[in-house]
Amino acid sequence: MGLSNKTKILLTNDDGINAPGLYALYKEMKNLGEVFVVAPDSEQSAVGHAITLSDPLRVSDFHKNDNFFGYAVNGTPSDCVKLAYWALNIKPDLLISGINLGSNTGINIIYSGTVSAATEGMFLNIPSFAISLTTFTKPNFDFAAKFARKLSQTVLEKGLPVGTLLNVNVPAVAKEEDIKGIEITRQGNAMYHEEFDKRSDPHNRVYYWLTGQKVKLEKEPDVDDRAILNNKISITPVQFDLTNYKYLDELKDWELTL
Repeated sequence: MGLSNKTKILLTNDDGINAPGLYALYKEMKNLGEVFVVAPDSEQSAVGHAITLSDPLRVSDFHKNDNFFGYAVNGTPSDCVKLAYWALNIKPDLLISGINLGSNTGINIIYSGTVSAATEGMFLNIPSFAISLTTFTKPNFDFAAKFARKLSQTVLEKGLPVGTLLNVNVPAVAKEEDIKGIEITRQGNAMYHEEFDKRSDPHNRVYYWLTGQKVKLEKEPDVDDRAILNNKISITPVQFDLTNYKYLDELKDWELTL
Protein backbone atom coordinates (compact mmCIF):
# COMPACT_ATOMS: atom_id res chain seq x y z
CA MET A 1 0.00 0.00 0.00
CA GLY A 2 1.46 3.34 -1.00
CA LEU A 3 1.06 6.72 0.65
CA SER A 4 -1.67 9.14 -0.31
CA ASN A 5 -3.31 12.18 1.18
CA LYS A 6 -5.94 9.77 2.53
CA THR A 7 -3.41 7.64 4.42
CA LYS A 8 -4.44 7.51 8.07
CA ILE A 9 -1.70 7.48 10.68
CA LEU A 10 -2.33 6.92 14.38
CA LEU A 11 0.24 8.24 16.84
CA THR A 12 0.50 7.35 20.51
CA ASN A 13 3.17 7.02 23.21
CA ASP A 14 3.77 6.30 26.89
CA ASP A 15 5.40 9.61 27.84
CA GLY A 16 2.08 11.45 27.67
CA ILE A 17 0.31 13.58 25.10
CA ASN A 18 2.37 16.67 25.93
CA ALA A 19 5.72 14.91 25.40
CA PRO A 20 8.11 16.64 22.96
CA GLY A 21 8.95 13.34 21.24
CA LEU A 22 5.33 12.86 20.23
CA TYR A 23 5.09 16.41 18.94
CA ALA A 24 8.26 16.03 16.86
CA LEU A 25 6.80 12.87 15.35
CA TYR A 26 3.48 14.60 14.65
CA LYS A 27 5.15 17.48 12.80
CA GLU A 28 6.89 15.05 10.44
CA MET A 29 4.03 12.62 9.92
CA LYS A 30 1.35 15.22 9.18
CA ASN A 31 3.05 15.74 5.80
CA LEU A 32 2.38 12.12 4.84
CA GLY A 33 -1.33 11.82 5.49
CA GLU A 34 -4.13 12.37 7.99
CA VAL A 35 -2.67 12.12 11.48
CA PHE A 36 -4.62 11.16 14.59
CA VAL A 37 -3.12 11.48 18.07
CA VAL A 38 -4.55 9.43 20.92
CA ALA A 39 -2.19 9.32 23.90
CA PRO A 40 -2.18 9.09 27.70
CA ASP A 41 -2.96 12.30 29.55
CA SER A 42 0.06 11.69 31.81
CA GLU A 43 3.26 9.66 31.74
CA GLN A 44 2.68 5.89 31.57
CA SER A 45 6.26 4.65 31.23
CA ALA A 46 6.96 0.98 32.03
CA VAL A 47 3.30 0.02 32.39
CA GLY A 48 3.79 -2.81 29.91
CA HIS A 49 0.65 -4.05 28.19
CA ALA A 50 -1.66 -3.09 31.03
CA ILE A 51 -5.26 -2.24 30.17
CA THR A 52 -7.91 -0.54 32.30
CA LEU A 53 -10.87 -2.67 33.35
CA SER A 54 -12.04 -1.40 36.76
CA ASP A 55 -12.21 2.34 36.07
CA PRO A 56 -13.87 4.41 33.34
CA LEU A 57 -11.75 5.79 30.53
CA ARG A 58 -12.22 9.47 29.86
CA VAL A 59 -11.25 11.19 26.62
CA SER A 60 -10.50 14.91 26.40
CA ASP A 61 -9.68 17.16 23.48
CA PHE A 62 -6.07 18.32 23.76
CA HIS A 63 -4.87 21.57 22.22
CA LYS A 64 -1.32 22.65 21.48
CA ASN A 65 -0.44 26.17 20.36
CA ASP A 66 -4.17 26.99 20.41
CA ASN A 67 -4.90 24.28 17.83
CA PHE A 68 -6.55 20.90 18.28
CA PHE A 69 -3.78 18.30 18.58
CA GLY A 70 -5.45 15.06 19.59
CA TYR A 71 -7.21 13.12 22.30
CA ALA A 72 -5.87 12.69 25.83
CA VAL A 73 -6.91 9.50 27.64
CA ASN A 74 -6.67 8.76 31.35
CA GLY A 75 -5.36 5.29 30.63
CA THR A 76 -2.44 3.26 29.41
CA PRO A 77 -0.87 3.25 25.94
CA SER A 78 -2.68 0.00 25.12
CA ASP A 79 -5.94 1.58 26.29
CA CYS A 80 -5.31 4.44 23.88
CA VAL A 81 -4.94 2.15 20.88
CA LYS A 82 -7.97 0.06 21.77
CA LEU A 83 -10.09 3.13 22.38
CA ALA A 84 -8.94 4.84 19.18
CA TYR A 85 -9.83 1.79 17.10
CA TRP A 86 -13.04 0.59 18.73
CA ALA A 87 -14.59 3.71 20.27
CA LEU A 88 -13.29 6.64 18.22
CA ASN A 89 -13.55 4.57 15.03
CA ILE A 90 -10.05 5.46 13.87
CA LYS A 91 -8.99 2.70 11.47
CA PRO A 92 -5.42 3.69 10.59
CA ASP A 93 -3.21 2.40 7.82
CA LEU A 94 -0.19 2.77 10.12
CA LEU A 95 0.42 3.07 13.86
CA ILE A 96 3.54 4.64 15.35
CA SER A 97 4.30 4.70 19.07
CA GLY A 98 6.86 7.22 20.28
CA ILE A 99 9.17 8.94 20.01
CA ASN A 100 10.07 7.57 23.43
CA LEU A 101 12.51 9.31 25.74
CA GLY A 102 15.07 6.60 26.44
CA SER A 103 15.85 3.29 24.77
CA ASN A 104 13.57 0.27 24.57
CA THR A 105 15.94 -2.63 24.05
CA GLY A 106 16.49 -6.10 25.45
CA ILE A 107 14.12 -7.20 28.19
CA ASN A 108 12.91 -3.60 28.47
CA ILE A 109 10.44 -4.28 25.69
CA ILE A 110 8.42 -6.43 28.11
CA TYR A 111 7.96 -3.45 30.43
CA SER A 112 7.68 -0.79 27.77
CA GLY A 113 4.40 1.01 27.29
CA THR A 114 5.79 2.35 24.01
CA VAL A 115 6.35 -1.12 22.56
CA SER A 116 3.07 -2.37 24.04
CA ALA A 117 1.09 0.27 22.17
CA ALA A 118 2.66 -0.92 18.92
CA THR A 119 1.91 -4.50 19.99
CA GLU A 120 -1.75 -3.61 20.39
CA GLY A 121 -1.70 -2.18 16.89
CA MET A 122 -0.16 -5.42 15.66
CA PHE A 123 -2.96 -7.40 17.35
CA LEU A 124 -5.44 -5.28 15.39
CA ASN A 125 -3.59 -6.10 12.14
CA ILE A 126 -2.35 -2.53 11.76
CA PRO A 127 1.23 -2.18 10.47
CA SER A 128 2.92 -0.81 13.59
CA PHE A 129 6.29 0.25 14.91
CA ALA A 130 7.68 1.70 18.12
CA ILE A 131 10.49 4.23 18.01
CA SER A 132 12.75 5.46 20.82
CA LEU A 133 15.60 7.92 21.22
CA THR A 134 18.32 6.43 23.39
CA THR A 135 18.88 9.26 25.86
CA PHE A 136 17.26 10.86 28.89
CA THR A 137 19.24 14.10 28.76
CA LYS A 138 19.03 16.99 26.28
CA PRO A 139 17.06 15.02 23.67
CA ASN A 140 16.85 16.22 20.09
CA PHE A 141 14.07 14.29 18.40
CA ASP A 142 14.42 15.86 14.94
CA PHE A 143 16.50 13.14 13.28
CA ALA A 144 14.48 10.31 14.86
CA ALA A 145 11.29 11.94 13.59
CA LYS A 146 12.69 12.25 10.07
CA PHE A 147 13.76 8.62 10.14
CA ALA A 148 10.30 7.61 11.36
CA ARG A 149 8.80 9.34 8.36
CA LYS A 150 11.16 7.56 5.97
CA LEU A 151 10.55 4.19 7.60
CA SER A 152 6.80 4.81 7.44
CA GLN A 153 6.97 5.11 3.68
CA THR A 154 8.74 1.77 3.39
CA VAL A 155 6.40 0.01 5.81
CA LEU A 156 3.35 1.24 3.91
CA GLU A 157 4.86 0.17 0.59
CA LYS A 158 6.14 -3.25 1.66
CA GLY A 159 3.87 -4.11 4.58
CA LEU A 160 4.72 -6.20 7.63
CA PRO A 161 4.05 -9.89 8.31
CA VAL A 162 0.96 -10.70 10.33
CA GLY A 163 1.92 -10.85 14.01
CA THR A 164 5.07 -8.75 13.65
CA LEU A 165 5.91 -5.20 14.69
CA LEU A 166 9.14 -3.24 14.42
CA ASN A 167 11.00 -1.96 17.45
CA VAL A 168 13.25 0.94 16.45
CA ASN A 169 15.93 2.59 18.57
CA VAL A 170 17.80 5.66 17.36
CA PRO A 171 21.17 6.62 18.89
CA ALA A 172 21.28 10.07 20.45
CA VAL A 173 24.21 11.58 18.56
CA ALA A 174 25.41 15.16 18.32
CA LYS A 175 25.10 15.31 14.52
CA GLU A 176 23.14 13.29 11.98
CA GLU A 177 26.32 12.34 10.18
CA ASP A 178 27.44 10.52 13.35
CA ILE A 179 24.87 7.81 12.62
CA LYS A 180 26.87 4.89 11.19
CA GLY A 181 23.99 3.13 9.46
CA ILE A 182 21.10 0.80 10.16
CA GLU A 183 21.43 -2.60 11.81
CA ILE A 184 18.68 -5.21 11.58
CA THR A 185 18.90 -6.62 15.06
CA ARG A 186 17.63 -9.23 17.47
CA GLN A 187 16.43 -8.55 20.98
CA GLY A 188 19.25 -8.67 23.48
CA ASN A 189 19.23 -10.43 26.84
CA ALA A 190 21.56 -8.22 28.84
CA MET A 191 20.93 -8.45 32.57
CA TYR A 192 20.16 -5.54 34.85
CA HIS A 193 21.93 -4.84 38.07
CA GLU A 194 19.02 -3.32 39.97
CA GLU A 195 19.04 -1.46 43.25
CA PHE A 196 16.37 0.16 45.38
CA ASP A 197 17.50 3.52 46.69
CA LYS A 198 16.13 3.78 50.24
CA ARG A 199 14.95 7.26 51.19
CA SER A 200 12.80 9.05 53.74
CA ASP A 201 10.07 11.61 53.14
CA PRO A 202 9.63 14.76 55.30
CA HIS A 203 7.59 12.69 57.76
CA ASN A 204 10.41 10.13 58.09
CA ARG A 205 8.42 7.48 56.26
CA VAL A 206 10.65 5.15 54.27
CA TYR A 207 10.17 4.75 50.54
CA TYR A 208 12.20 3.13 47.76
CA TRP A 209 13.17 4.26 44.26
CA LEU A 210 14.23 1.70 41.68
CA THR A 211 17.55 2.33 39.95
CA GLY A 212 19.93 0.17 37.96
CA GLN A 213 21.97 -0.27 34.82
CA LYS A 214 22.50 -2.89 32.17
CA VAL A 215 25.41 -5.27 32.59
CA LYS A 216 26.78 -8.18 30.56
CA LEU A 217 25.88 -6.69 27.20
CA GLU A 218 26.21 -9.14 24.34
CA LYS A 219 29.10 -8.41 21.99
CA GLU A 220 27.51 -9.52 18.72
CA PRO A 221 26.85 -6.55 16.41
CA ASP A 222 23.33 -7.73 15.55
CA VAL A 223 22.07 -7.28 19.14
CA ASP A 224 19.93 -4.18 19.70
CA ASP A 225 21.97 -2.64 22.52
CA ARG A 226 25.28 -3.30 20.74
CA ALA A 227 24.03 -1.64 17.55
CA ILE A 228 23.16 1.47 19.54
CA LEU A 229 26.63 1.52 21.11
CA ASN A 230 28.02 1.35 17.56
CA ASN A 231 25.96 4.46 16.67
CA LYS A 232 23.65 2.48 14.41
CA ILE A 233 19.87 2.60 14.29
CA SER A 234 18.53 -0.70 15.60
CA ILE A 235 15.45 -2.22 13.97
CA THR A 236 14.16 -5.43 15.54
CA PRO A 237 11.20 -7.42 14.20
CA VAL A 238 9.21 -8.46 17.26
CA GLN A 239 6.53 -11.09 17.73
CA PHE A 240 4.70 -12.22 20.84
CA ASP A 241 4.35 -15.98 20.73
CA LEU A 242 6.08 -16.76 24.04
CA THR A 243 5.96 -20.53 23.67
CA ASN A 244 9.27 -22.34 24.23
CA TYR A 245 8.89 -24.78 21.34
CA LYS A 246 12.21 -26.51 22.04
CA TYR A 247 10.95 -27.52 25.47
CA LEU A 248 7.54 -28.84 24.42
CA ASP A 249 8.61 -32.44 23.82
CA GLU A 250 10.65 -32.63 27.02
CA LEU A 251 7.72 -31.30 29.00
CA LYS A 252 5.45 -33.92 27.42
CA ASP A 253 7.93 -36.59 28.63
CA TRP A 254 7.05 -35.68 32.21
CA GLU A 255 3.86 -37.74 31.69
CA LEU A 256 1.96 -35.59 34.12
CA THR A 257 -1.28 -36.98 35.54
CA LEU A 258 -4.18 -35.65 37.58
